[in-house]
Amino acid sequence: MRSAPRPAPEQPIDSLGYALARATELVAGVIDGANLTEAFERMQAEHPEWPEGTRGAVRDLAWSTLRDYGRGDAILAHLLHSPPPVEIRALLLLALQRLMQRPEQAHTVVDQAVGATAVAMPGLRNLVNGVLRNALRRQPEWQGWIESEAQARHAFPAWWVERVRRSHPQAWQELLAAGNTRPPMALRVNPCRATLPEVEAALADAGLECRRLDNDALVLARPLAVARLPGHAEGRLSVQDAGAQWAARLLGAQDGERVLDACSAPGGKTAHILERADADLLALELDPVRAGRVERNLARLGLRAELKVADCRRLAAWWDGRPFDRILADVPCSASGVVRRHPDIKWLRRDADIANFAAQQAEILEALWRTLAPGGTMLYVTCSVFDEENAGQVARFCLRHADAERLPIRGNPDLQLLPCADHDGFYYALLRKRP
Repeated sequence: MRSAPRPAPEQPIDSLGYALARATELVAGVIDGANLTEAFERMQAEHPEWPEGTRGAVRDLAWSTLRDYGRGDAILAHLLHSPPPVEIRALLLLALQRLMQRPEQAHTVVDQAVGATAVAMPGLRNLVNGVLRNALRRQPEWQGWIESEAQARHAFPAWWVERVRRSHPQAWQELLAAGNTRPPMALRVNPCRATLPEVEAALADAGLECRRLDNDALVLARPLAVARLPGHAEGRLSVQDAGAQWAARLLGAQDGERVLDACSAPGGKTAHILERADADLLALELDPVRAGRVERNLARLGLRAELKVADCRRLAAWWDGRPFDRILADVPCSASGVVRRHPDIKWLRRDADIANFAAQQAEILEALWRTLAPGGTMLYVTCSVFDEENAGQVARFCLRHADAERLPIRGNPDLQLLPCADHDGFYYALLRKRP
């Protein structure tokens, strides 16, 4: 484990050097195996004095650099004779990504990166300065270096590229390209506290442009801080990807039904179900911290559910024997469909992880099927684009269970959403237990 970063020297909090220093901690942490979102949330909590501009700059630097998996390393391979310490590697990746984004700021970027080196390893300022100045001299060669390596060209690990190619042979290149874009920001209206026209009018009054999709999700033209959304604090709306907003609609819970959300954190789908139906809902979550997020989200929206901290596979720990009419099985997965939102996944996942996820998903399906009432329905959901976790998983389950009937979704056996300008990647399959 890396030692704690050295205290930062005095730097203007709104400077690029300060943002680079803080982003270096995040990227180095991911290289060492840390979760990016959790690390950023902790960092924000430690720096309540940060203005919105600083938060945005640190986040943008870290997320953009990690999204460009392999490209910075392809350049560094031609500039370094030996691997540098992880903090310096992270800082160089950040600086190179910034130079690719803002070539007109080359002098400032190099100067600020050298200054930021004092946060991690002051004795290596000359190394950082020399590498970046050499990189600028050889900038015309960068694209050739990137194009010569598949993982740099696609900005995904080689094994990931191959899996996407197998799962989506007609659209694999477009899918990979979409995974490298900035994700959209979508809103879900809480009909218990506002109507769609009311929210649209409030957004327009605030100068926020949006468009309504066919599932009533509102996609903003430009992302912004959640605190700036009119009506968010009052529970009139929530931030939720438009693709995720299909879950509650496809599950179709009705008033009075007994419903299970088996893997509920952070609570967006739980809340959406309750916004659409007065159901008797049990929400399960394995992680106590994440379960707290479900509770807070429901409280903000004025909704109520029974919440238990439990592993949904261990029925004895939570199930009272009463069957459920509807089950939402939003199972743990590779998260390959939301990688542009969580780019650390590119660095942290391994090819062998997919089989492990598939095995866990199969265990969850087997356990939950026992709790579903005859005639009841289960919606299987992943945020994956890999077939082994999606259509392949459902096909294997149906072969094991003669009482499982697949219900069509919008005229198809299932629904695979691929990342695009409107939404992230999700998979949906609807199963009915024959009476």
